[in-house]
Amino acid sequence: MFVYNYRIYDRYKRPVASFAVLADEHKRWKPSTYGFSLLGCKHTLEFPVAKLTDYEDKLDELLASENAFGLITAAHILTQQTRRHEEERYEAKSRLVRILYERHWGKERVIKLFAILDWLMQLPEWLNHQILDQIETIEEGEKVQYITSVERIGMEKGVVIGASGLMRRLLEHRFGVLPGWALEQLSSASEQELEVWADAILTAPTLEAVFNAE
Repeated sequence: MFVYNYRIYDRYKRPVASFAVLADEHKRWKPSTYGFSLLGCKHTLEFPVAKLTDYEDKLDELLASENAFGLITAAHILTQQTRRHEEERYEAKSRLVRILYERHWGKERVIKLFAILDWLMQLPEWLNHQILDQIETIEEGEKVQYITSVERIGMEKGVVIGASGLMRRLLEHRFGVLPGWALEQLSSASEQELEVWADAILTAPTLEAVFNAE
């Protein structure tokens, strides 16, 4: 954040505001400053922080909000709360899917938000099929066709590929160009492995630590 802040300022010669959204589970970890001092010279960046765990007791408000970011925040919290509880995650994801359609948002927004939900709240194949069946029932009742049959087939076949590609971009954003061994692990990863690595990427100090997370 420190580097991004001063590089943007250097490029555009305009004041820059940096804002941190912390998605980890360590409730007391809220860094809000970074800097250094040398020979009496101090250089510091202070920034506001939003901790997603702070909204756990406001889950109903998030679910009732018309703001798309409220839905995403709720999905993130529910994903953390239902780790290793497949049935509970299915129920939570099912609820969020219904909310997507209740909002009567446009097709593009619904598809994009569903893609985020689908990546966050990964389920075993048999439960994933139930979610897709639920979408079909909702769309028949609403007389809309947002997530078409072709898109459903693509989701079923491409959920791991898509998650792997997103994970690669996140890793490269944090650790730079990935070595061959990391790319090989990503290409052969299972849904469960990708989910574990997604949790670890926020706090792992090194690339190796991400892949060694359990």
